[in-house]
Amino acid sequence: MTALRAGAGRILIGERLLPQTGDKCRTLGLLGRCAIISDSNVAQLFAACVSKSLVSSGFRPILITIRAGEKSKTLEQAGAICDGMIAAGLDRQSFVIGLGGGMIGDISGFVAAIYHRSIPHVQIPTTLLAMVDSSIGGKTGVDTRDGKNLIGAFHQPSLVIDDLDVLKTLPRRHFNQGFAEIVKHAVIADAKMFGTLQRWHAADAAALQRLIRSNIRIKSKIVAKDERDLTGERALLNFGHTVGHAIERAGDYRQFLHGEALSLGIVAACAVSNKSAGLPANQRDAIVRLLAQFGLPTRLPKNIAREKILKALKFDKKFESGKIRFVVIPRIGKALRTNDVTLHDIREAIGQL
Repeated sequence: MTALRAGAGRILIGERLLPQTGDKCRTLGLLGRCAIISDSNVAQLFAACVSKSLVSSGFRPILITIRAGEKSKTLEQAGAICDGMIAAGLDRQSFVIGLGGGMIGDISGFVAAIYHRSIPHVQIPTTLLAMVDSSIGGKTGVDTRDGKNLIGAFHQPSLVIDDLDVLKTLPRRHFNQGFAEIVKHAVIADAKMFGTLQRWHAADAAALQRLIRSNIRIKSKIVAKDERDLTGERALLNFGHTVGHAIERAGDYRQFLHGEALSLGIVAACAVSNKSAGLPANQRDAIVRLLAQFGLPTRLPKNIAREKILKALKFDKKFESGKIRFVVIPRIGKALRTNDVTLHDIREAIGQL
């Protein structure tokens, strides 16, 4: 097992960690009642194990299950979860456990941030994508009709438990989408890891643990410089997300997994970077090949209207005073924030997908 620090929280990476959940929460000094928030797919696989561990350590957990999928990540659903916690008697001494992928981590963290004006949050990510990305950094939120994560709060998890055993239950498509965030981290911050990924083959748990640890360190280092996304440093993590989020919206959050939409967004951002930041064509092509190597899409399906993606762009949080806050890469391993990218540049890149 590997233990890391991220902000004020602790991150555990290893195998057979779920049965230790209660002990790890007790070590943090957490007390009393807790709510396990999970989705309809994950709860039937892992909720009993987590609950049993908590009970054996003296906690009194309740399980709140919501429907799987991004469509559940709403303000109304967050309110319903809070109502369930109130009815169960949870108070300021209670805490929340988010058991699931990125959607569950986002909404459980948001609930923890607003319940009794903030109670502790423990994350147990059950996807590779959530382990390397969304469980790190303290961004929580829910979606609205107009876009992703437009309502949210910063609330750092007290503990993140990355049990590699849960990844064995993931369908290949859901496992692969995590590599979109991993490739992104390499592209913006670690050229050496990019080379490692080019040589990557199906690996054992130890190799995967090292890869997850490296990605957590990359993201944690960037977040530490700009925890509340104020100076622009943290914005570097948005590479590929401007177009990626628009593609998710254009697909009604059903056609693409987040990592798949991000993969397409990265391809578009590389096209913009080639034109506006001097990214060499051979490096652009190497990034596209690497995404394809992990089974991620690099071309848009013909049934997705490009205009629908462009319309979705205006709801992105990265628009500031009418300008686009876009992230480009002049080379693999280096990212820059710019306001010089135009809608025409993005339109052109989307047209090439």
